[in-house]
Amino acid sequence: VQLQASGGGLVQAGGSLRPSCSASTGPFVGNAIGWFRQAPGKEREFVATLRRSGGNTYYADSVKDRFTISRDSAKTTLYLQMNNLKPDDTAVYYCAYTYAVLSSYRDVNQYNGWGQGTLVTVSS
Repeated sequence: VQLQASGGGLVQAGGSLRPSCSASTGPFVGNAIGWFRQAPGKEREFVATLRRSGGNTYYADSVKDRFTISRDSAKTTLYLQMNNLKPDDTAVYYCAYTYAVLSSYRDVNQYNGWGQGTLVTVSS
């Protein structure tokens, strides 16, 4: 199963974007579905994840209170509402799934299904 992200773009600082993510086979798999990002010259980092059972959400400190991860009622599309964007948020955003336990939800190496990401550029 591969996950595809879309909906990035160019936005000014303080603006908003809402990229989305869908699975190649329809319903999501795994224990959780997450968003990660990779800025030029940096490693891929955790942004947020949503637990499939129960819908609990978890965020990186850098995006907490600005970003919201959610899914649609059919549970086939994942969203990342990004508000009050900053130039440091500029990156390619990816979504992926994991079968890991809660304590490993922030570990990029625990995730699978990496597809093509979507570029988010925030201008100052």
